[in-house]
Amino acid sequence: MSVIDGLHKDFSDILTFLYESGEISWRSVADENFRKILLVAAASHFERSMTEVVVNFVEQVTAKDHPIKWLVQNKAVSRQYHTWFDWEKKNANRFFGLFGDSFKNHIAEKVKTNNDVELSIQSFLEIGHERNRLVHGDYGSFSLEKTSKEIYKLYSDAKAFVEWFLDELNRFTKEKSPSSTCALSE
Repeated sequence: MSVIDGLHKDFSDILTFLYESGEISWRSVADENFRKILLVAAASHFERSMTEVVVNFVEQVTAKDHPIKWLVQNKAVSRQYHTWFDWEKKNANRFFGLFGDSFKNHIAEKVKTNNDVELSIQSFLEIGHERNRLVHGDYGSFSLEKTSKEIYKLYSDAKAFVEWFLDELNRFTKEKSPSSTCALSE
């Protein structure tokens, strides 16, 4: 169970308790805040996961303390994650393009033939887009239209993208250089 799964369960239990206790107004206030927390937590989780995938991959294909790893960590990863994606689009082409045209073309073919991956990417991007709207739109007064259930569904659908991306990056790299693969650490 991930941290996000745990948060969702805890939030659901609290909301159920408030409802069963007849505390409808407090339930409404709690739900409004829980939805925002769940969204930001999911987006944060994916940011950490994707940046770890990239850094771990670079370590694997170079070395743990290789200068290239530090260049990538310091200039391509640190505080750069939100520039990797075009959050308002329904595809991750900008992100895939960061790995070169050959990889971008390879992965575009894979996405085209897999509706589950396409849904996962769209869910991932929607979480990032909604997070940006929330944190840049006056968090305290921002009205989040999505329910907790919808946010959790997006998270559940988006999880597959991180692992799929790592698998495809390894597969592509193995075809180009058979000694390079990376494991996802979570």
